[in-house]
Amino acid sequence: MNYIPPEILTRLDEKLARLNSFRPLPPALVRKLKEQFELEMTYNSNAIEGNSLTLKETFLVVNEGLTIKGKPLRDHLEAKGHTEALEYLYDLTSRNAPDSLTQRVIREFNGIVMRDIDRQWAGRYRNSNVIIGGAAHTPPEAFEIAQLVQELIRWANSDGRNLHPVELAAIFHHRLLHIHPFFDGNGRTTRLAMNVILLRAGSPLVVILKNDRRRYYRLLGEADRGNLVPFARFIAQAVQRTLDIYLKVVTPGKRTREKFITLAELESNSSFSAKYLNLLARTGKLEAHKEGRNWLSSEEALKRYLDGRERKRR
Repeated sequence: MNYIPPEILTRLDEKLARLNSFRPLPPALVRKLKEQFELEMTYNSNAIEGNSLTLKETFLVVNEGLTIKGKPLRDHLEAKGHTEALEYLYDLTSRNAPDSLTQRVIREFNGIVMRDIDRQWAGRYRNSNVIIGGAAHTPPEAFEIAQLVQELIRWANSDGRNLHPVELAAIFHHRLLHIHPFFDGNGRTTRLAMNVILLRAGSPLVVILKNDRRRYYRLLGEADRGNLVPFARFIAQAVQRTLDIYLKVVTPGKRTREKFITLAELESNSSFSAKYLNLLARTGKLEAHKEGRNWLSSEEALKRYLDGRERKRR
């Protein structure tokens, strides 16, 4: 089954190939991009779970070692723990080991993220059943966890490899969250584990944005009910955002660089309303990515969408 339309996967492959054509990138640029995405992921992944630190405050806690007045100690510890988990992720994937996705790795991610929050259960599977507040899904019983996680990993490292890496990452993401193996830190652990698959395939780090939190949970709920396609497309958009940002930075010369503009600006040069362009962006039909709360796209992307639509009609 195709979870993501072939044209979207082709588009992602072309963007990754274009990025790879500029490699090796200057070390200073690699370091800057890596630091930017590490900070982004630490802030967004924690914020999705309720952490109150802003992006700037997260930077000050992680990079300057400062304590933010009025913010809970737990929020500071979560920022530091997640940053350490990202370093483990990069070290793990840089070695290009065939066993980079195992039960031990998943438990290590949770152990690092939760080490200073809950020392008793950090990195350990839960030993009792849980109910997820606000969700219709009830996770499997505790005694099933080890076997279910092992089966998921076995599938990801065998039959799952027949899928496109972005499809594999999306399905793995949903299934691991569906198992809900830990008492706490499941979301952060899963988003880190998903990036093992993506980084192993050559992609830069992919971030789920806090501003997409409601949509993220809604699409996970749809996946729980058996419809994985919208969630897989959502992950594809997150991958595209990362690739677009990298390409914007590394592409030499303004003439060869796509200019990303708001949908309101794009509306003025097209026959579509910004509202309809927003619908195309949210459904993955128009190449677009988010910066803050705003969708950004380009005139080139709109032309590619129109050309593709015309080919389908023919």
